[in-house]
Amino acid sequence: MAAFNSLNLTRRAPGVAQVTMSRPAVFNAFDEAMIGELDAAFEQLIGDDAVRVIVLAGDGKHFSAGADLQWMQRASTASREWNLEDARRFAGMLARIESAPKPTLARVQGAALGGGVGLACACDIAIAADNASFSVSEARFGILPAVIGPYVTNAVGKRQAKRLALTTERIGAAEAKAIGLVQDVVSLEGLDVAVDAVVKDLLAGGPAAQREIKQLFAQLEVGPITPDVRELTAQTISRVRGTDEAREGFAAFLDKRPASWIPR
Repeated sequence: MAAFNSLNLTRRAPGVAQVTMSRPAVFNAFDEAMIGELDAAFEQLIGDDAVRVIVLAGDGKHFSAGADLQWMQRASTASREWNLEDARRFAGMLARIESAPKPTLARVQGAALGGGVGLACACDIAIAADNASFSVSEARFGILPAVIGPYVTNAVGKRQAKRLALTTERIGAAEAKAIGLVQDVVSLEGLDVAVDAVVKDLLAGGPAAQREIKQLFAQLEVGPITPDVRELTAQTISRVRGTDEAREGFAAFLDKRPASWIPR
């Protein structure tokens, strides 16, 4: 794996890569450099056929304090054009994580603030330690959670997202689970065990099927199931049923053996 200055890339298990933000002295706050490295790391792992699942983690006591305040201070004195290109890079990095064709999982401990909340929401699954806390804190600095807004809204719904952004309230792990920001809360000591249990479940699914799930669900919205949506789902399943992976999945089940894609 490529070397990075602000990240550590490791093989967590066969088929599983972990991207660890590694600026613990500033609680893994990210700046232009880390944004570029996160984008490059996910691009690399998405293109690596040996990687089935990507875990995003933070080194030290905290997941991520969000935007580095030195970076934000530089941005406040830069030109509109510089700010636009900078924001586009941040938006592109979050989009790469969210649109990854492989399952992504955020491992959250300690504080997740501002953009750190956005990172957790951009992943498919987020598991938090019981010491985790979350704050969409941008308004306290006279800015707004614009780039992370769509990801927070998708995770918790529009009304809860507005409440979090307007109040900048810091919520605990239990409330984060209750509103859908994370899907599970466990003890800090049990965090890696819980992550590995979810990873095991993810590795049991067919990788092509998981790509199809992410592509299909990206096109679905909460609301009426229209004729176009019904046709999209019918076309998708009729195509996927005839794939080699589907044939192997059914054969493995009937033969009472592990499917070929499950790491040995």
